[in-house]
Amino acid sequence: MTGKFDIRPISVADEPEWRRVWTHYLEFYETRVPEEVYRTTFARLTGEHVVGAASFYEPRGLLALLDGKPVGLVHYFYHRHGWKVEHVCYLQDLYAAEEVRGTGLGRALIEAVYARADADGCPAVYWMTQEFNAQARKLYDRIATLTPFVKYSR
Repeated sequence: MTGKFDIRPISVADEPEWRRVWTHYLEFYETRVPEEVYRTTFARLTGEHVVGAASFYEPRGLLALLDGKPVGLVHYFYHRHGWKVEHVCYLQDLYAAEEVRGTGLGRALIEAVYARADADGCPAVYWMTQEFNAQARKLYDRIATLTPFVKYSR
C-alpha cells in the first residue's frame, strides 16, 4: 500500500469505476445482475432518479480510493423497524479489492457507515454475509456481534 484510503460518497462521475468495483463484488459472490439493475442501483445511489431532495430511505454509497483509484465500496440504507423508534441501517454491500484485503479497508468502510448512521440518528447497523466468507467474518467478529438469525428468502 502506497497511500492512505480516501472514503467519500459516490458521485455521478464515478459510474464507470463504481461499475467496475461492484462487478468484482458480484463476481466474488458468483452472481450477476442485468444492465437495468446496474443503471437503477447507480441512479438510486447518486439520487439521479429522485425529483427534489433525496429520500432518507434511498440507498447510499461510499467509494474507497487508494492513490486516487477506487479499490472498495459500501452500499447501505436506512429503514424503519418494528421493534425500535429510531430507524436502523442495513449495510447491504461491502467490498475491498483483493489487493487491499487485510489492510484495514473493510473496517474503515464499516466505520464510515457507523459514523454516518450515528449522525443520522440510526444507532443500529446490521449486515449479512455468506458463511464461506471466512476472511471477512474474522473482521466482522471483531467489530460486531454475530446474531443467531437464519435468513429465509422467497
